[in-house]
Amino acid sequence: MKIVVDAMGGDHAPKNVIAGVVEAVKELPVTVTLVGIEDRVKAELSKHSYPKQQIEIIHAPEVVEMDDNPLDVLRKKKDCSMAVGVKLLKQPGYDAFVSAGNTGALVAAATFYLRMIEGFDRPGIGLLIPQIDGCAFLIDIGANPDPKPEHIYHYGHMAREYMRAVMGKDNPTVGLINIGEEEGKGSGSDKQNYQLLQEKMPGFIGNIEPNQLFKSKADCIVCSGVVGNVIIKLSEGLMEAAGTVLKREIKKNPLAMLGALMMLGSLKDLKKNVDYSEYGGAPLLGVNGIVMKSHGRSSPKAIKNAIHATVREVEHKIIDRMRAAVVTT
Repeated sequence: MKIVVDAMGGDHAPKNVIAGVVEAVKELPVTVTLVGIEDRVKAELSKHSYPKQQIEIIHAPEVVEMDDNPLDVLRKKKDCSMAVGVKLLKQPGYDAFVSAGNTGALVAAATFYLRMIEGFDRPGIGLLIPQIDGCAFLIDIGANPDPKPEHIYHYGHMAREYMRAVMGKDNPTVGLINIGEEEGKGSGSDKQNYQLLQEKMPGFIGNIEPNQLFKSKADCIVCSGVVGNVIIKLSEGLMEAAGTVLKREIKKNPLAMLGALMMLGSLKDLKKNVDYSEYGGAPLLGVNGIVMKSHGRSSPKAIKNAIHATVREVEHKIIDRMRAAVVTT
């Protein structure tokens, strides 16, 4: 198996990307193709000990910056690491692509170079999110800010197939994010989304309010890219703030510090459940190739886990499963 990784993507590239790749190849029987500015990639790799036969380099002289306009990237940076990496998936022998770079540019490049799976109109970025009992798949979290009802409907099918193929759920349920559980809630488009899902989506259970998101109400949760992105970023910020406040309050009281020491194992388990780096990446679904989007601030651990998640998608033949899902819509 060969995984292509954007060595220049993310806030801390290539340092964190390469450190994560080195960790991954020590744990997985895969070859990683690093795409980026060769001199910088080699300089960073020289700091690590790793199985040389499992990492190769392809030179790409340009870099996508986090504030680059996605369309400008397609027009003016055709030799950037992201574009070169995505295009490799069209060649035999390359199985998937991972990038922590500019989300809009990644969506544009994957859609343009790989094209959509026939039957799906727009790509969606999904993410496994922790719940009280297990996890759920939330889609879309940033690829499509203004989806039509049919896009939301397609996201439901993408999510159901992902949960079946990768997570082993036999008959995943689907919920729609809205401001209330009642059928008539929300804007005109929210009502149209509800109606289409109610009529055609297997396993549809209705609307889910945001405060129910983590309470195991549904296996798959669909929404617009704007709503999903706000949910993810708000959740990240809330957990970071809660952790800071908790540490501050514990330090004020010796008894609290003692209690925290006694609960250290449980606190570590809690952090693991809510830490995005444990999930690694968010699959871009609907395009004709396996593409994984990692957080822009990804640590080496997050990159490593993104590669693990990508390998699972390859092993479960997620593209074939997505194509089959279209047939049944």
